[in-house]
Amino acid sequence: MSRKSNLKIFLNGIIKENPIFVLVLGICPTLATTSSAINGMSMGLATTFVLLGSNVVVSLLKNLIPDKVRIPAFVVVIATFVTVVEMVMEAYVPALFESLGIFIPLIVVNCIVLGRAEAFASKNNLGKSALDGLGMGLGFTFALTLLGIIREFLGTGKAFGITLFNEEYGMLLFVLAPGAFIALGYLIAVMNKLQRK
Repeated sequence: MSRKSNLKIFLNGIIKENPIFVLVLGICPTLATTSSAINGMSMGLATTFVLLGSNVVVSLLKNLIPDKVRIPAFVVVIATFVTVVEMVMEAYVPALFESLGIFIPLIVVNCIVLGRAEAFASKNNLGKSALDGLGMGLGFTFALTLLGIIREFLGTGKAFGITLFNEEYGMLLFVLAPGAFIALGYLIAVMNKLQRK
């Protein structure tokens, strides 16, 4: 593997095929968990860990898994990493675990994770699969964090809990679900415009 192709695989998930802004995958946890920047970033990092781990394991086991049970086997691998994330978060950051709630176990069925296992990791070697998982995960984390910052700033006047302006001037709409749709729509439009340039 050349350094240039490695960089291309890694950057693919962050820029060219960003799971949120380009592929528009994993929208449910994106809209539900980005009411604050810390929630968005945490959900993104949890998903990155699962993506990286599952891509590596699927790449290692790809020749041992029969085609008939390929998808169920991938789901078991993904569920194992999600369980690890869930247990670690519950033990060390219980407030964050409570805040993210059901969306942590739902990483198992996140189409980004299963899609990368099926489309990339099952067809490529360990190094490429690890870079793909890391790139896609960081692209997802970037998107969730950016959306969380925008929603938290416009809704409460804060970013990562730091007060930037008085909360009474914030727009409650952006803390609620409709604000998530509006902010995401504008972000996708801006990213599409930037990619065309």
